Amino acid sequence: MTSTVESDVETNNKGSMWNLEQKLDQPMEEEAGRLRNMYREKKFSSLLLLRLAYQSLGVVYGDLGTSPLYVFYNIFPNGVRDKEDVIGALSLIIYSLTLVPLIKYVFIVLRANDNGQGGTLALYSLLCRHANIKTIPNQHRTDEELTTYSRSTIHERSFAAKTKRWLEGQRYIKNTILILVLVGTCMMIGDGILTPAISVLSASGGIKVNRPDLSSGVVVVVAVAILVGLFSMQHYGTDRVSWLFAPVVLLWLLLIGGIGIFNLWKHGTSVLRAFSPVYIYRYLKRGGKENWTSLGGILLCITGTEALFADLGHFPVSSVQIAFTLVVFPCLLLAYSGQAAYLMNNLDHSRDVFYRSIPVTIYWPVFVVATAAAIVASQATITATFSIIKQALAHGCFPRVKVVHTSKKFLGQIYIPDINWILMILCIAVTAGFKDQNQIGNAYGTAVVIVFLVTTFLMILIMILVWRCHWILVLIFTGLSLIVECIYFSAVLFKVDQGGWAPLVIAAAFLLVMYVWHYGTVKRYEFELHSKVSMAWILGLGPSLGLVRVPGIGLVYTELASGVPHIFSHFITNLPAIHSVVVFVCVKYLPVYTVPEEERFLVKRIGPKNFHMFRCVARYGYKDLHKKDDDFEKKLFHNLFIFVRLESMMEGGSDSDEYSLYEQQTNQSRDGILNNGNATSPNTDLTMASVDSIVSVRSPSRGSSKNEVDELEYLNNCRDAGVVHILGNTVVRASRESRFYKKIAVDYVYAFLRKICRENSVIFNVPHESLLNVGQVFYV
Repeated sequence: MTSTVESDVETNNKGSMWNLEQKLDQPMEEEAGRLRNMYREKKFSSLLLLRLAYQSLGVVYGDLGTSPLYVFYNIFPNGVRDKEDVIGALSLIIYSLTLVPLIKYVFIVLRANDNGQGGTLALYSLLCRHANIKTIPNQHRTDEELTTYSRSTIHERSFAAKTKRWLEGQRYIKNTILILVLVGTCMMIGDGILTPAISVLSASGGIKVNRPDLSSGVVVVVAVAILVGLFSMQHYGTDRVSWLFAPVVLLWLLLIGGIGIFNLWKHGTSVLRAFSPVYIYRYLKRGGKENWTSLGGILLCITGTEALFADLGHFPVSSVQIAFTLVVFPCLLLAYSGQAAYLMNNLDHSRDVFYRSIPVTIYWPVFVVATAAAIVASQATITATFSIIKQALAHGCFPRVKVVHTSKKFLGQIYIPDINWILMILCIAVTAGFKDQNQIGNAYGTAVVIVFLVTTFLMILIMILVWRCHWILVLIFTGLSLIVECIYFSAVLFKVDQGGWAPLVIAAAFLLVMYVWHYGTVKRYEFELHSKVSMAWILGLGPSLGLVRVPGIGLVYTELASGVPHIFSHFITNLPAIHSVVVFVCVKYLPVYTVPEEERFLVKRIGPKNFHMFRCVARYGYKDLHKKDDDFEKKLFHNLFIFVRLESMMEGGSDSDEYSLYEQQTNQSRDGILNNGNATSPNTDLTMASVDSIVSVRSPSRGSSKNEVDELEYLNNCRDAGVVHILGNTVVRASRESRFYKKIAVDYVYAFLRKICRENSVIFNVPHESLLNVGQVFYV
């Protein structure tokens, strides 16, 4: 058992923070280290890279790959007036695909992943590790020693250091960055609603092309039936069918690429003139405002790019880059070029150009594959939405909801029932309400371009703080990105009244929920922080705490990682007894994607030994799951007992020996653990580490001291007597002098969210008979 002892003076000099790290067996650790290094250094074999690139097609590129179903219809909803317009539109599509997905995302933004995790909240976590911009200040210096807490050092006089001080110096800047991140997150949730709607509706539209006598209502009913089935199957997870995603998307991409080649051969290659950017200028100049607003339709050719980053998952960046450059990009160019060639000879077929350009002999097989590809694209977006909600939960920006782990193999595959049904209802409402791809396309484009803008602003900070790029490179990236994205943004503004309002309304509703919840969470934490009990008061009560100490262990849950919470004083001043052993338990999330199991717990003694008071901090990353952790209590006590053993072992020995606590490894201490611990491996050792480089300690002797045995026996007896979980229920209310909007937000919106969200006792899987709630009211 590898353990880290860290000095942390809080009361007397006896209190010390212990980081209990359980090592893997040596061969396993060497293998894990080899794999981590291989991943970080991108040392993959060519065959493995190609296999991963193939697998990434089904997860990453489903949304982007299905865009040819509806792009040209949204560009020319009323038909094409001039053949030159087709070439101009195709030229815009070609350069949009080149500038945004290929150059910006695949080769730049993907490199900003947080240990393989993508999305706006992953970028925010990366920034939080490099600058103190987190609005809930619950981090401790020991958190920075985690193996997953990677960050680069910044020179004091560098531009990055100046930017860091500017970000940390003003609270409004931290709030602005948070709101920006939440806006991007809400728009991504909107994607989870709009992508299934437009993809499935467009694919279902193939029925009407082959059977013109059918009404549009039939297409909508078919699309709604597919959507209901899709969302109803979410609780099974994608583990059993995910192996089908990659072949379906690959087959789809090869089909549309092949159909594109067929149309170029049949209708002529004159459209390939579109590779000249001159036609973009002619297109915008000739059409005026109408062609300018058609940019909102052209924008749809790059929808799915934002999901590309959010769905990055555990694929190495190089495999995603290979998949895009070798398969996705050329197939999409061929598909759009083929549709444009067909449109040149059939100007009035823009509404359903994709299906009309399919050779008759393979029409129905392509329809089946198109529907399957639309379902895969929808599934990837829904899964990404669940992941985003989980990240928001970890950052304290979303009400507590039930999270179900659907796969034993893959940590990231989760299902959130409440969100699933909300997405389904909104998706069906959008599909049945608009009934038209054009209006849904306008809504989709609005959501996507806002995500692009948010990503650009966050990438500016990433390039400065994390990558420490030269300011000229930052300026070039910012200028090119904002020019392209602001042009598209100006175009979608003209379509707000034509469906573009939908994602704005959806995002506004989610933003209200997320920001109000985060505001209440911050205020509750600040209340606990400022009203915590002084240790002088605790010590003044004596070992009995001024009460009767009854047999048993009391687990007091708090959001504080240091200090004694106000709930404890509230408890002991209103009740006549307290448990023989008190453990303050803090469960907190850090801005890292995961916390290794062996580094999860921090244990510390509070006060003298005869007080029998401890603190245990359980740390999680935003990808970690509790999974109804039935053995959480067992792990907590296991780490507590190890702490007592290690503490006892450091108290005996010679005064003449001094050790650097980073270097001290003794067989004697290892033997002491092995002789007294039941869960340790014979291959493990004891390592004591501290931020204090030299500390005078005595060599631990073999075996167990009498004090250690006595305290361990005492703890075991108390545990057998019973464990009670004490949870605080802090009610936040607006003060009388607050403004009316604050009263509405706190007294009604936040109170309602608290009422309908999951209780902490359910999240921690606390038995009802062992639960004790302590309530208190706090006015803001």
